[in-house]
Amino acid sequence: MAFSLKAESRKETTKSDIKQLRAKGRVPAVVYGQKVASTVITVDQKELLSLLRQNPHAIIDLDMPDGSGRQPVMINEIQRDQLNRGLLHVDFHQINMDEPVKTVVTLEFIGEAEGAKEGGIVQIQMHELEIRCLPNQIPSSIKVDISNIGLGDNLLVNQLSIPAGIEVKSDSNDLVLTVLAPQKETAVEEPANNEEKVGQAETSNEAATEGQPV
Repeated sequence: MAFSLKAESRKETTKSDIKQLRAKGRVPAVVYGQKVASTVITVDQKELLSLLRQNPHAIIDLDMPDGSGRQPVMINEIQRDQLNRGLLHVDFHQINMDEPVKTVVTLEFIGEAEGAKEGGIVQIQMHELEIRCLPNQIPSSIKVDISNIGLGDNLLVNQLSIPAGIEVKSDSNDLVLTVLAPQKETAVEEPANNEEKVGQAETSNEAATEGQPV
């Protein structure tokens, strides 16, 4: 899926000016690469947020403001507010479509694990996979069929089915998913035992006081 953003030029300004830009719905950014000199820009906040929700690692067709036309870029870094997680700044890296790039791709788990049908608990340990490939080969996600994973089984990176042309950069022995056996519940009978002890205590007291003067 192709994504596009229109960039607007900006000057290196004060913190007050940057704050006003954000208030107008613009996100300060910078774009750089082999074919693009480091350029400060702004992009529309709503459009960027929509892109991030769909695929934060996608290739973006960035319409440059300096007349250099459109350039393929990827997001290199995002700065967010620590309190409200609002977008503060974005770094875009211009890429060459004929050169491999390193990125991460979402793992999409499909099916129901056999172990889950037996009462097991599926625990996902890895949601994204680091890969290297040509930009036009980056998948929107990598599907992982977990239907054959049984109770107590693990799924490692080296067991994933990876599309041709993609090199996995994550450790091959990293744990992707595991199915834990259900914990056995132990019956608690303390209330019944307590009632029995109370009854025994009352009987003992009656026997101890029997025959004593009132």
